[in-house]
Amino acid sequence: MKKDLTKIPDLTPADVEKLLARAWSFKRKQEEKVRRENLLDGRVVAMVFEKASLRTKVSFEVATTYLGGTPVFLSSSQILASGSNTRGRESIPDIGRNLERFCDLIIARVFQHDTIHQLATSVKVPVINALCDQHHPTQALADIMTLQWHKPDYRGCKLVYVGDGNNVATSLLQICALMGISTAIAAPERYQLPRPAVEFIKRWSEKQGVVFLQTSDPELAVKDADIVYTDTFVSMGQEQEQTERLAALAPYQVNTSLMSLAKADALFLHCLPAHRGEEVTDQVMDSPQSVVFDQAECRLHIAKAILATYLDV
Repeated sequence: MKKDLTKIPDLTPADVEKLLARAWSFKRKQEEKVRRENLLDGRVVAMVFEKASLRTKVSFEVATTYLGGTPVFLSSSQILASGSNTRGRESIPDIGRNLERFCDLIIARVFQHDTIHQLATSVKVPVINALCDQHHPTQALADIMTLQWHKPDYRGCKLVYVGDGNNVATSLLQICALMGISTAIAAPERYQLPRPAVEFIKRWSEKQGVVFLQTSDPELAVKDADIVYTDTFVSMGQEQEQTERLAALAPYQVNTSLMSLAKADALFLHCLPAHRGEEVTDQVMDSPQSVVFDQAECRLHIAKAILATYLDV
């Protein structure tokens, strides 16, 4: 396994299986009411966050504390750029070289992937990408765990992502290809996946003998789907594009009509936060098909697995 987790292509299928197995062991311990393990006793985890967060922040803080470590939260205004993503107080490599003298691992949730790259190449401690503009690998790992939870035969499933081909879509479809899951994405041409992401998905889909489809037709994509997934149409940092994005992506809303084209037992996933009435309706979010809060819970188990694995405990 590589030193850092900056994007899904850093992982092999065996790496993913290792992380998932560890995550499931932590889930079982939670069910057994185990409240603390001291695997990270004396270890310090730096949490560098340019972007706001609920699930990522809480899951990694709780995971670090559960494992006996100490989380140190550092917001944008403290060490990086301001909330408007302007120039920070010091260079990214200098920040990283300071942090590695105090901390054993760096988790970073940032605006630009280049920030992750600079951190990872500047320090010897592991760097975990907790979201950037191009990738969201920790979410993708939680998504696969959710599939294992509710679709044990998930490798024979068809997963369809509907909406903006963003960081979440990139990591999700990449990990699905890596693990041998057929996928489709329906998005307007302007908002489809970037070419490097598509090349990775196509290469691994062919290697694993599964299908990948990118289309602008949501009904075609969702037909006979086992899993339907969406994300917000307007992500953090895209607020100035809100009117244009909502208009272009409105036909890609996941509602009961679109879900009816999927299989009767299809699951609905969303990485959250959900903007109800935009990318998804209340009827779908609150339906028996929705497993979004189980999906959120998996973020905690995956966080524990990542910390334990990358700190080799």
